[in-house]
Amino acid sequence: MNNSKAYSVTEATRKLENYCAYQERCHKDVLEKLRTMRMIPEAIDQIVSHLIQENYLNEERFAKSFARGKFSIKKWGKNRIINELKQRQISRFNIKTALAEINEETYHKTLSELANKRLAQIHETNLQKRRKKLADYLLYRGWESNLVYEKLKELI
Repeated sequence: MNNSKAYSVTEATRKLENYCAYQERCHKDVLEKLRTMRMIPEAIDQIVSHLIQENYLNEERFAKSFARGKFSIKKWGKNRIINELKQRQISRFNIKTALAEINEETYHKTLSELANKRLAQIHETNLQKRRKKLADYLLYRGWESNLVYEKLKELI
């Protein structure tokens, strides 16, 4: 984006409506975008409240969409989703609401599929190293340690 262009509040508002309509955004993304557009704080406040009132910007909807997407597409565990949402300054309430979007049965099934698939790719013969590699992989993806260690006992 060309930062030398000056935007009127109306232009910036339209631009941000499109930005939010294209995909769910969190408040932090919108604020950063407005800052790169060199909008003054008063204009930023005005535009953000417009986006909220017109339902372009909805933190709960963002959190739910984010959690569903990262779980189903990237196969992230709840810990990783929580940390990523916290980095985006999403409230604890909205994080809890977002995690409720993930079906518990599907969650455990996904962990099993992911663990089995990864285990097939690990060509380590030493059992301890094999266990560690699988555990590291699953923990990095944000799966809860108690679930990871139960899965290790079951598989290796």
